[in-house]
Amino acid sequence: MVNKINLQKTVDSASELFQYIGIGKLNDHVLNVLQAENRTLDFHIHEKSDELFYVIEGTFEMELDNSIITMEQEDIIIIPKGISHRPICKSLVKCLLIELDGTLNNENTGGTYNK
Repeated sequence: MVNKINLQKTVDSASELFQYIGIGKLNDHVLNVLQAENRTLDFHIHEKSDELFYVIEGTFEMELDNSIITMEQEDIIIIPKGISHRPICKSLVKCLLIELDGTLNNENTGGTYNK
């Protein structure tokens, strides 16, 4: 089946912060949208897969071992597998995440991913 998805409307439909809303699969990858605010995750590494963040609305910082990258609306960042990173969300941000199915877990989402 082919479905049209509006990222803004879908992420706006989240009833709470940190609720991962699955919007589809692309081969072996899952696509989720979520809203986050006032949360800094622990540094973590994905050993088996790159991870893509697309900022739908708002801003956040992506901290790496040696730098901090400010992400703004319509920015995309790809974190290669094996790179230590952590998102820092001070204000409300709405994002699309794309990663290998099975990558997300309670440890690397601050305990908010329930699959």
